[in-house]
Amino acid sequence: MSDLLVIGGLGVDVRVRVPALPLPAADSATVDPIDLRIGNTGAGVALAAHALGLRVTLVDVLGADPAGDVVRAALARTSVGTVLVEAPAGTRRSVNLVDPAGRRSSLYDPRPWQGPPPFTAAALGALVAEAAHVHLSIMDWTVDLLPDVRAALRDGATLSTDLHDWDGANPYHRPFAEAAGLVFVSGVRLGEGADALAAALAPRTAVVTRGVDGADLYPAGVGPVRVPAADPPAPVVDTNGAGDAFAAGVIAGLLGGAELPDAARYAARVAAAACTHDGMEYPPGLLPLP
Repeated sequence: MSDLLVIGGLGVDVRVRVPALPLPAADSATVDPIDLRIGNTGAGVALAAHALGLRVTLVDVLGADPAGDVVRAALARTSVGTVLVEAPAGTRRSVNLVDPAGRRSSLYDPRPWQGPPPFTAAALGALVAEAAHVHLSIMDWTVDLLPDVRAALRDGATLSTDLHDWDGANPYHRPFAEAAGLVFVSGVRLGEGADALAAALAPRTAVVTRGVDGADLYPAGVGPVRVPAADPPAPVVDTNGAGDAFAAGVIAGLLGGAELPDAARYAARVAAAACTHDGMEYPPGLLPLP
């Protein structure tokens, strides 16, 4: 039995601290040590939820390569349960450029999945049926299994997804939006269209995240209810994973019985604390418990 099942989204982040974003026009620059670490969205949600005390299981594909070894080693330092299948194309990876204020720009290499899904509907459904909440990363191998994931949900369980910087039009994201009951989406590309998108997603609940401007909640398409960002408890060093930590905080709050606005206010504190740490392997006591 898991409090949270995270489907997809494992990878590595190559973190590079740069003098400014966008990068200055130059042939080269000397930077701080370049680190290879566990990253990507599924890992971010799973590790933050684990730090918040949830029992977490993560299911995905992962390469039999040095990048995959980084991921396996990081997960072995936690109690996160894993169900992994080898990815022939190798481990997904991102190059994350981080400026002195902690802002980031990410270059994502998805290592597309080829062929039939790596998990049968029965195998994935058995994991879904044992979870109180299921969070779905928008991985290509999951698309054909979305109906089976929904059908396997236990009574009272919620399915969430994060559409990241969706513009509301890209057809790739729509099956994930339609499968979930709770949809996280960044407002960075929505502009003034967030209200219309949330109405179109009804009766699903949409959470539009806006970084330092907080988040807008649309329960069943109605809203917005504005939730302000929280003040970081220490200097911001890295905003990678802040959105994933926010999603984990909302999920933890809801599982603890909080209403959505209270869960989101708590999640804002979680995300703010996450920004004060370099990386997604959060030390005990860093993230505020529910």
